[in-house]
Amino acid sequence: MTFITVMNEISKPGLPTTKIGSPFALKHIISPSRIRQIQRTIRNLKITLLCSCVTILMLRGTIGAGKFGTPAQDLQEIREHIYWPQRDAPSRVLTEAKEETENLLQEQEPNEDFHHDASGAYTLGPRISDWDEQRKAWLMENQHTAATINGKPRILLVTGSQPKACSNPEGDHILLKSIKNKIDYCRLHGIDIFYNVAHLDLEMAGYWAKLPLIREMLLAHPEIEWLWWMDSDALFTDMEFELPIERYGQHNLILHGWDELVYGKRSWTGLNTGSFLIRNCQWSLDLLDSWAPMGPKGPVRLEAGKLLTQALSGRPSFEADDQSALVHLLVTQRAKWGDKVYLENSYYLHGYWAILVDKFEDMMEKHHPGLGDDRWPFVTHFVGCKPCGGHGDYQSKKCLSDMERAFNFADNQVLQAYGFKHTNLGSTSVKRTSKELGRLRESH
Repeated sequence: MTFITVMNEISKPGLPTTKIGSPFALKHIISPSRIRQIQRTIRNLKITLLCSCVTILMLRGTIGAGKFGTPAQDLQEIREHIYWPQRDAPSRVLTEAKEETENLLQEQEPNEDFHHDASGAYTLGPRISDWDEQRKAWLMENQHTAATINGKPRILLVTGSQPKACSNPEGDHILLKSIKNKIDYCRLHGIDIFYNVAHLDLEMAGYWAKLPLIREMLLAHPEIEWLWWMDSDALFTDMEFELPIERYGQHNLILHGWDELVYGKRSWTGLNTGSFLIRNCQWSLDLLDSWAPMGPKGPVRLEAGKLLTQALSGRPSFEADDQSALVHLLVTQRAKWGDKVYLENSYYLHGYWAILVDKFEDMMEKHHPGLGDDRWPFVTHFVGCKPCGGHGDYQSKKCLSDMERAFNFADNQVLQAYGFKHTNLGSTSVKRTSKELGRLRESH
Protein backbone atom coordinates (compact mmCIF):
# COMPACT_ATOMS: atom_id res chain seq x y z
CA MET A 1 0.00 0.00 0.00
CA THR A 2 1.45 3.40 -1.01
CA PHE A 3 1.87 6.39 1.24
CA ILE A 4 -0.92 8.28 -0.53
CA THR A 5 -3.35 5.33 -0.20
CA VAL A 6 -2.68 5.22 3.52
CA MET A 7 -3.31 8.93 3.81
CA ASN A 8 -6.61 8.54 1.95
CA GLU A 9 -7.78 5.83 4.29
CA ILE A 10 -6.83 7.80 7.37
CA SER A 11 -8.62 10.93 6.22
CA LYS A 12 -11.95 9.19 5.39
CA PRO A 13 -14.77 10.41 7.64
CA GLY A 14 -16.35 7.92 10.01
CA LEU A 15 -13.25 5.80 10.44
CA PRO A 16 -12.27 4.94 14.01
CA THR A 17 -9.92 7.51 15.44
CA THR A 18 -8.36 5.14 17.90
CA LYS A 19 -4.64 4.77 17.89
CA ILE A 20 -3.43 1.20 17.27
CA GLY A 21 -2.78 -0.46 20.57
CA SER A 22 -4.47 2.37 22.52
CA PRO A 23 -7.41 1.51 24.86
CA PHE A 24 -8.89 4.99 24.47
CA ALA A 25 -10.42 6.72 21.47
CA LEU A 26 -8.88 9.99 20.25
CA LYS A 27 -12.23 11.71 20.59
CA HIS A 28 -12.00 11.30 24.30
CA ILE A 29 -8.63 13.14 24.28
CA ILE A 30 -8.91 15.63 21.39
CA SER A 31 -11.85 17.94 20.78
CA PRO A 32 -13.93 17.51 17.58
CA SER A 33 -12.78 20.87 16.20
CA ARG A 34 -9.17 19.83 16.65
CA ILE A 35 -9.84 16.56 14.85
CA ARG A 36 -11.35 18.44 11.88
CA GLN A 37 -8.31 20.73 11.78
CA ILE A 38 -6.00 17.72 11.65
CA GLN A 39 -8.06 16.19 8.84
CA ARG A 40 -7.84 19.44 6.82
CA THR A 41 -4.08 19.50 7.31
CA ILE A 42 -3.82 15.92 6.07
CA ARG A 43 -5.92 16.73 2.99
CA ASN A 44 -3.72 19.77 2.20
CA LEU A 45 -0.61 17.64 2.58
CA LYS A 46 -2.10 15.10 0.18
CA ILE A 47 -2.73 17.81 -2.44
CA THR A 48 0.82 19.13 -2.01
CA LEU A 49 2.29 15.67 -2.55
CA LEU A 50 0.17 15.12 -5.64
CA CYS A 51 1.29 18.48 -7.11
CA SER A 52 4.91 17.60 -6.40
CA CYS A 53 4.56 14.30 -8.24
CA VAL A 54 3.02 16.04 -11.26
CA THR A 55 5.82 18.65 -11.26
CA ILE A 56 8.50 15.96 -11.23
CA LEU A 57 6.82 14.14 -14.11
CA MET A 58 6.66 17.35 -16.14
CA LEU A 59 10.32 18.10 -15.43
CA ARG A 60 11.31 14.66 -16.57
CA GLY A 61 9.42 15.23 -19.77
CA THR A 62 11.16 18.61 -20.29
CA ILE A 63 14.67 17.78 -19.13
CA GLY A 64 14.85 14.15 -20.12
CA ALA A 65 15.82 11.09 -18.17
CA GLY A 66 19.32 12.28 -17.50
CA LYS A 67 22.50 11.56 -19.34
CA PHE A 68 22.50 8.00 -18.10
CA GLY A 69 18.87 7.80 -16.96
CA THR A 70 19.95 7.52 -13.34
CA PRO A 71 18.21 9.24 -10.37
CA ALA A 72 21.46 10.98 -9.43
CA GLN A 73 21.76 12.48 -12.90
CA ASP A 74 18.06 13.44 -12.86
CA LEU A 75 18.53 15.23 -9.54
CA GLN A 76 21.54 17.13 -10.85
CA GLU A 77 19.63 18.27 -13.94
CA ILE A 78 16.64 19.34 -11.86
CA ARG A 79 18.96 21.40 -9.64
CA GLU A 80 20.33 23.13 -12.73
CA HIS A 81 16.86 24.01 -14.01
CA ILE A 82 15.15 25.09 -10.80
CA TYR A 83 15.67 28.48 -9.19
CA TRP A 84 16.96 28.09 -5.61
CA PRO A 85 16.38 31.21 -3.50
CA GLN A 86 19.11 30.38 -1.00
CA ARG A 87 21.70 30.52 -3.77
CA ASP A 88 20.66 33.99 -4.92
CA ALA A 89 23.27 36.07 -3.11
CA PRO A 90 26.46 34.33 -4.30
CA SER A 91 24.95 33.89 -7.76
CA ARG A 92 24.29 37.63 -7.97
CA VAL A 93 27.85 38.46 -6.91
CA LEU A 94 29.29 36.11 -9.51
CA THR A 95 27.01 37.50 -12.19
CA GLU A 96 28.00 41.08 -11.38
CA ALA A 97 31.66 40.14 -11.42
CA LYS A 98 31.21 38.41 -14.77
CA GLU A 99 29.37 41.41 -16.22
CA GLU A 100 32.07 43.77 -14.97
CA THR A 101 34.76 41.63 -16.60
CA GLU A 102 32.82 41.40 -19.85
CA ASN A 103 32.29 45.16 -19.89
CA LEU A 104 35.99 45.71 -19.34
CA LEU A 105 36.85 43.33 -22.16
CA GLN A 106 34.35 45.03 -24.44
CA GLU A 107 35.79 48.42 -23.57
CA GLN A 108 39.26 47.16 -24.42
CA GLU A 109 38.27 45.60 -27.73
CA PRO A 110 39.62 47.67 -30.63
CA ASN A 111 37.06 49.39 -32.81
CA GLU A 112 37.16 49.56 -36.58
CA ASP A 113 38.41 53.13 -36.75
CA PHE A 114 42.05 52.42 -35.98
CA HIS A 115 44.52 53.76 -38.50
CA HIS A 116 47.37 51.78 -39.94
CA ASP A 117 49.63 52.70 -42.83
CA ALA A 118 50.47 50.49 -45.81
CA SER A 119 53.10 48.63 -43.79
CA GLY A 120 50.64 47.88 -41.00
CA ALA A 121 52.25 50.32 -38.53
CA TYR A 122 49.89 52.28 -36.32
CA THR A 123 49.15 55.93 -37.11
CA LEU A 124 47.04 58.49 -35.26
CA GLY A 125 45.12 59.34 -38.40
CA PRO A 126 45.40 60.28 -42.07
CA ARG A 127 48.68 61.89 -42.95
CA ILE A 128 48.58 65.72 -42.97
CA SER A 129 51.47 67.58 -44.60
CA ASP A 130 50.17 71.15 -45.02
CA TRP A 131 48.74 72.01 -41.62
CA ASP A 132 50.66 75.28 -41.33
CA GLU A 133 49.13 76.49 -44.61
CA GLN A 134 45.64 75.30 -43.65
CA ARG A 135 45.83 76.95 -40.27
CA LYS A 136 47.14 80.23 -41.69
CA ALA A 137 44.29 80.33 -44.19
CA TRP A 138 41.74 79.61 -41.46
CA LEU A 139 43.08 82.41 -39.27
CA MET A 140 42.87 84.83 -42.21
CA GLU A 141 39.25 83.89 -42.81
CA ASN A 142 38.36 84.05 -39.09
CA GLN A 143 40.15 87.16 -37.89
CA HIS A 144 37.54 87.65 -35.20
CA THR A 145 39.03 84.57 -33.53
CA ALA A 146 42.57 85.71 -32.86
CA ALA A 147 45.43 83.39 -31.94
CA THR A 148 46.42 85.90 -29.24
CA ILE A 149 44.62 87.28 -26.18
CA ASN A 150 45.82 90.61 -24.78
CA GLY A 151 48.98 90.26 -26.81
CA LYS A 152 49.69 86.75 -25.52
CA PRO A 153 49.38 83.55 -27.57
CA ARG A 154 46.12 81.67 -26.99
CA ILE A 155 46.60 78.55 -24.84
CA LEU A 156 44.25 75.60 -24.41
CA LEU A 157 44.81 73.45 -21.34
CA VAL A 158 43.69 69.86 -21.98
CA THR A 159 43.24 67.29 -19.24
CA GLY A 160 40.95 64.39 -18.47
CA SER A 161 40.22 61.19 -16.61
CA GLN A 162 38.84 57.71 -17.25
CA PRO A 163 35.28 57.34 -18.58
CA LYS A 164 34.01 55.23 -15.66
CA ALA A 165 33.71 55.96 -11.97
CA CYS A 166 36.77 55.34 -9.81
CA SER A 167 37.02 52.02 -8.02
CA ASN A 168 38.24 53.96 -5.00
CA PRO A 169 35.25 55.93 -3.60
CA GLU A 170 37.50 58.87 -2.71
CA GLY A 171 39.01 58.98 -6.17
CA ASP A 172 36.14 60.79 -7.88
CA HIS A 173 36.18 63.48 -5.20
CA ILE A 174 39.90 63.99 -5.71
CA LEU A 175 39.35 64.26 -9.48
CA LEU A 176 36.66 66.87 -8.83
CA LYS A 177 39.13 68.91 -6.79
CA SER A 178 41.77 68.41 -9.45
CA ILE A 179 39.59 69.90 -12.20
CA LYS A 180 38.46 72.69 -9.85
CA ASN A 181 42.13 73.52 -9.27
CA LYS A 182 42.81 73.70 -13.01
CA ILE A 183 39.70 75.79 -13.71
CA ASP A 184 40.81 78.26 -11.03
CA TYR A 185 44.25 78.68 -12.57
CA CYS A 186 42.90 79.01 -16.10
CA ARG A 187 40.32 81.58 -15.01
CA LEU A 188 42.99 83.67 -13.31
CA HIS A 189 45.31 83.60 -16.33
CA GLY A 190 42.98 83.76 -19.31
CA ILE A 191 43.54 80.19 -20.49
CA ASP A 192 40.89 78.03 -22.16
CA ILE A 193 40.35 74.54 -20.76
CA PHE A 194 39.02 71.24 -22.12
CA TYR A 195 38.25 68.26 -19.88
CA ASN A 196 37.97 64.87 -21.56
CA VAL A 197 36.37 61.67 -20.20
CA ALA A 198 36.28 59.62 -23.41
CA HIS A 199 38.73 57.12 -24.90
CA LEU A 200 39.07 58.43 -28.44
CA ASP A 201 41.14 55.43 -29.47
CA LEU A 202 41.00 52.30 -27.30
CA GLU A 203 44.13 50.92 -28.90
CA MET A 204 46.00 53.81 -27.26
CA ALA A 205 44.54 53.39 -23.77
CA GLY A 206 46.56 53.91 -20.61
CA TYR A 207 49.69 56.04 -20.79
CA TRP A 208 49.07 56.75 -24.45
CA ALA A 209 45.50 58.07 -24.37
CA LYS A 210 46.72 61.66 -24.48
CA LEU A 211 48.27 61.39 -27.96
CA PRO A 212 45.12 60.90 -30.08
CA LEU A 213 43.34 63.49 -27.94
CA ILE A 214 46.11 66.07 -28.44
CA ARG A 215 46.09 65.55 -32.19
CA GLU A 216 42.31 65.97 -32.39
CA MET A 217 42.45 69.13 -30.27
CA LEU A 218 45.16 70.71 -32.42
CA LEU A 219 43.17 70.08 -35.59
CA ALA A 220 39.83 71.11 -34.07
CA HIS A 221 41.20 74.36 -32.63
CA PRO A 222 43.33 76.17 -35.20
CA GLU A 223 42.82 79.35 -33.18
CA ILE A 224 45.10 78.15 -30.37
CA GLU A 225 48.85 78.66 -30.55
CA TRP A 226 49.72 76.28 -27.71
CA LEU A 227 48.11 73.18 -26.27
CA TRP A 228 49.03 72.49 -22.67
CA TRP A 229 48.59 68.90 -21.59
CA MET A 230 48.28 68.17 -17.84
CA ASP A 231 47.63 64.80 -16.17
CA SER A 232 44.67 64.52 -13.80
CA ASP A 233 47.05 63.76 -10.91
CA ALA A 234 48.94 67.04 -11.38
CA LEU A 235 47.86 70.17 -9.50
CA PHE A 236 48.72 73.84 -9.81
CA THR A 237 50.25 74.86 -6.51
CA ASP A 238 51.40 78.37 -7.47
CA MET A 239 48.31 80.18 -8.64
CA GLU A 240 50.21 83.42 -9.33
CA PHE A 241 53.05 82.07 -11.45
CA GLU A 242 52.83 83.08 -15.11
CA LEU A 243 54.28 80.93 -17.87
CA PRO A 244 57.29 82.68 -19.48
CA ILE A 245 55.78 81.90 -22.87
CA GLU A 246 57.90 84.51 -24.66
CA ARG A 247 60.94 82.37 -23.81
CA TYR A 248 59.78 79.67 -26.21
CA GLY A 249 59.47 81.65 -29.44
CA GLN A 250 61.82 79.31 -31.34
CA HIS A 251 60.54 76.07 -29.82
CA ASN A 252 57.54 73.82 -30.35
CA LEU A 253 57.63 71.42 -27.39
CA ILE A 254 58.20 72.46 -23.78
CA LEU A 255 58.76 69.82 -21.09
CA HIS A 256 60.22 69.73 -17.63
CA GLY A 257 63.60 68.02 -17.95
CA TRP A 258 67.36 68.22 -18.33
CA ASP A 259 69.48 67.96 -21.49
CA GLU A 260 72.21 66.10 -19.63
CA LEU A 261 69.86 63.41 -18.35
CA VAL A 262 68.08 62.92 -21.67
CA TYR A 263 70.88 63.19 -24.21
CA GLY A 264 73.84 62.43 -21.97
CA LYS A 265 72.60 59.62 -19.72
CA ARG A 266 69.59 58.48 -21.72
CA SER A 267 67.53 58.43 -18.53
CA TRP A 268 63.89 57.52 -18.94
CA THR A 269 63.09 60.05 -16.19
CA GLY A 270 65.18 62.78 -17.82
CA LEU A 271 61.93 64.53 -18.77
CA ASN A 272 58.29 64.26 -17.74
CA THR A 273 55.21 64.06 -19.96
CA GLY A 274 52.67 64.75 -17.22
CA SER A 275 52.68 68.48 -17.94
CA PHE A 276 53.95 69.92 -21.21
CA LEU A 277 53.16 72.46 -23.94
CA ILE A 278 53.08 71.71 -27.66
CA ARG A 279 52.69 74.30 -30.42
CA ASN A 280 49.89 74.03 -32.94
CA CYS A 281 51.94 73.49 -36.10
CA GLN A 282 53.00 70.92 -38.70
CA TRP A 283 56.12 70.03 -36.72
CA SER A 284 53.95 68.91 -33.81
CA LEU A 285 51.74 66.71 -35.99
CA ASP A 286 54.86 65.09 -37.42
CA LEU A 287 56.24 64.53 -33.92
CA LEU A 288 53.00 62.89 -32.77
CA ASP A 289 53.10 60.60 -35.83
CA SER A 290 56.65 59.53 -34.94
CA TRP A 291 55.89 59.22 -31.23
CA ALA A 292 52.76 57.04 -31.50
CA PRO A 293 53.85 53.71 -33.14
CA MET A 294 55.02 52.17 -29.84
CA GLY A 295 51.64 52.84 -28.23
CA PRO A 296 49.12 50.26 -29.49
CA LYS A 297 48.33 47.85 -26.69
CA GLY A 298 49.18 44.21 -27.03
CA PRO A 299 52.31 42.68 -28.60
CA VAL A 300 53.46 45.99 -30.11
CA ARG A 301 53.53 47.77 -26.74
CA LEU A 302 55.07 44.77 -24.96
CA GLU A 303 57.90 44.36 -27.47
CA ALA A 304 58.52 48.11 -27.53
CA GLY A 305 58.80 48.02 -23.75
CA LYS A 306 61.62 45.48 -23.99
CA LEU A 307 63.46 47.71 -26.46
CA LEU A 308 63.05 50.79 -24.25
CA THR A 309 64.30 48.93 -21.16
CA GLN A 310 67.44 47.92 -23.02
CA ALA A 311 68.02 51.35 -24.57
CA LEU A 312 67.33 53.66 -21.59
CA SER A 313 69.19 53.79 -18.29
CA GLY A 314 67.41 52.83 -15.09
CA ARG A 315 64.17 51.83 -16.79
CA PRO A 316 62.36 48.86 -15.17
CA SER A 317 60.96 46.11 -17.35
CA PHE A 318 57.37 46.95 -18.33
CA GLU A 319 55.35 47.75 -21.42
CA ALA A 320 56.16 50.83 -23.48
CA ASP A 321 55.03 54.14 -21.98
CA ASP A 322 54.75 57.52 -23.70
CA GLN A 323 57.49 59.15 -21.63
CA SER A 324 60.16 56.53 -22.35
CA ALA A 325 59.17 56.48 -26.01
CA LEU A 326 59.65 60.25 -26.28
CA VAL A 327 63.06 60.08 -24.61
CA HIS A 328 64.08 57.32 -27.01
CA LEU A 329 62.81 59.33 -29.99
CA LEU A 330 64.72 62.45 -28.96
CA VAL A 331 67.92 60.51 -28.27
CA THR A 332 67.89 58.52 -31.51
CA GLN A 333 66.64 61.39 -33.72
CA ARG A 334 68.06 64.44 -31.98
CA ALA A 335 69.06 66.09 -35.26
CA LYS A 336 65.45 65.99 -36.46
CA TRP A 337 63.63 67.05 -33.28
CA GLY A 338 66.08 68.34 -30.69
CA ASP A 339 66.37 71.97 -31.82
CA LYS A 340 62.65 72.58 -31.33
CA VAL A 341 62.42 70.94 -27.89
CA TYR A 342 62.94 73.04 -24.76
CA LEU A 343 63.71 71.13 -21.58
CA GLU A 344 62.70 73.53 -18.81
CA ASN A 345 64.06 73.30 -15.26
CA SER A 346 64.16 76.89 -14.02
CA TYR A 347 60.69 76.40 -12.55
CA TYR A 348 58.49 73.39 -11.78
CA LEU A 349 56.40 72.70 -14.86
CA HIS A 350 56.44 69.30 -13.17
CA GLY A 351 57.30 69.02 -9.46
CA TYR A 352 57.71 65.64 -7.79
CA TRP A 353 55.18 65.57 -4.95
CA ALA A 354 57.13 63.30 -2.59
CA ILE A 355 59.82 65.95 -2.04
CA LEU A 356 57.47 68.94 -1.90
CA VAL A 357 54.23 68.31 0.00
CA ASP A 358 55.77 68.00 3.46
CA LYS A 359 57.46 71.38 3.00
CA PHE A 360 54.34 73.42 2.29
CA GLU A 361 54.07 74.92 5.79
CA ASP A 362 57.71 75.96 5.66
CA MET A 363 57.16 77.52 2.23
CA MET A 364 54.19 79.52 3.53
CA GLU A 365 56.30 80.82 6.40
CA LYS A 366 59.37 81.80 4.37
CA HIS A 367 58.22 82.48 0.80
CA HIS A 368 55.29 83.61 -1.32
CA PRO A 369 53.41 82.62 -4.48
CA GLY A 370 54.71 83.66 -7.87
CA LEU A 371 58.12 81.96 -7.68
CA GLY A 372 57.22 78.66 -9.34
CA ASP A 373 60.37 76.82 -8.25
CA ASP A 374 61.34 74.74 -5.21
CA ARG A 375 60.49 77.69 -2.95
CA TRP A 376 56.87 77.63 -4.15
CA PRO A 377 56.31 74.94 -6.83
CA PHE A 378 54.29 75.86 -9.89
CA VAL A 379 52.94 72.32 -10.53
CA THR A 380 52.96 69.43 -8.07
CA HIS A 381 52.62 66.11 -9.85
CA PHE A 382 51.60 62.96 -7.96
CA VAL A 383 53.65 60.54 -10.04
CA GLY A 384 53.23 56.92 -8.92
CA CYS A 385 49.89 57.55 -7.20
CA LYS A 386 46.64 56.01 -8.37
CA PRO A 387 43.96 58.22 -6.80
CA CYS A 388 41.23 56.58 -8.86
CA GLY A 389 42.20 53.09 -7.72
CA GLY A 390 44.65 50.42 -8.82
CA HIS A 391 48.15 49.42 -7.88
CA GLY A 392 50.37 52.47 -7.48
CA ASP A 393 53.91 52.89 -6.25
CA TYR A 394 52.74 54.50 -3.01
CA GLN A 395 50.09 53.73 -0.40
CA SER A 396 46.69 55.06 -1.40
CA LYS A 397 46.11 56.71 1.98
CA LYS A 398 49.36 58.67 1.75
CA CYS A 399 48.63 59.76 -1.82
CA LEU A 400 45.09 60.92 -1.07
CA SER A 401 46.03 62.83 2.08
CA ASP A 402 48.92 64.58 0.34
CA MET A 403 46.76 65.44 -2.67
CA GLU A 404 44.31 67.01 -0.24
CA ARG A 405 47.16 69.06 1.26
CA ALA A 406 48.34 70.19 -2.18
CA PHE A 407 44.83 71.18 -3.20
CA ASN A 408 44.30 73.20 -0.01
CA PHE A 409 47.73 74.80 -0.40
CA ALA A 410 46.62 76.10 -3.81
CA ASP A 411 43.04 76.78 -2.75
CA ASN A 412 44.21 79.14 -0.02
CA GLN A 413 45.65 81.36 -2.74
CA VAL A 414 42.21 81.48 -4.38
CA LEU A 415 40.18 81.91 -1.19
CA GLN A 416 42.33 84.76 0.10
CA ALA A 417 40.72 87.06 -2.48
CA TYR A 418 37.44 86.46 -0.65
CA GLY A 419 38.85 86.75 2.86
CA PHE A 420 39.09 83.03 3.74
CA LYS A 421 41.61 80.24 4.07
CA HIS A 422 41.66 76.60 5.20
CA THR A 423 42.09 76.11 8.94
CA ASN A 424 45.05 73.86 8.07
CA LEU A 425 46.28 72.11 4.94
CA GLY A 426 44.72 68.82 5.95
CA SER A 427 41.26 70.25 6.55
CA THR A 428 38.35 71.07 4.30
CA SER A 429 37.15 73.65 6.85
CA VAL A 430 37.82 77.34 6.23
CA LYS A 431 37.95 80.41 8.41
CA ARG A 432 37.64 84.10 7.74
CA THR A 433 40.90 86.03 7.53
CA SER A 434 39.71 89.54 6.62
CA LYS A 435 37.26 91.39 8.85
CA GLU A 436 37.59 94.48 6.67
CA LEU A 437 36.29 92.59 3.67
CA GLY A 438 33.38 91.35 5.74
CA ARG A 439 32.50 94.93 6.82
CA LEU A 440 32.77 96.07 3.22
CA ARG A 441 30.16 93.48 2.23
CA GLU A 442 27.90 94.58 5.11
CA SER A 443 28.09 98.24 4.03
CA HIS A 444 26.54 97.30 0.71
